[in-house]
Amino acid sequence: MDKKILAATLLQALALAQIEGRTETLDTLVERLRVRRRDVRGTLTVLHHQGMLDVLRMRLTLSGFAIGSALIGKTLPALRVAPRAATAAA
Repeated sequence: MDKKILAATLLQALALAQIEGRTETLDTLVERLRVRRRDVRGTLTVLHHQGMLDVLRMRLTLSGFAIGSALIGKTLPALRVAPRAATAAA
């Protein structure tokens, strides 16, 4: 899984929730995105250290909100690579 794609997806989800007046938690993000809790928690920590998210309040900062809201409506790459179809050897 690409951590940059996960970060963009989290920013997008958090910005949309913030616009709608909802508060996301670690559990709701894990459930919504179907990503391992460990990966989401680690990425949220990185976003917090970069100043994009106040992880204690689970609210985006101005810069995080600007990026996240710019991503709303955009189609982001898949978080996981689709499994390859098994090819039959002839």
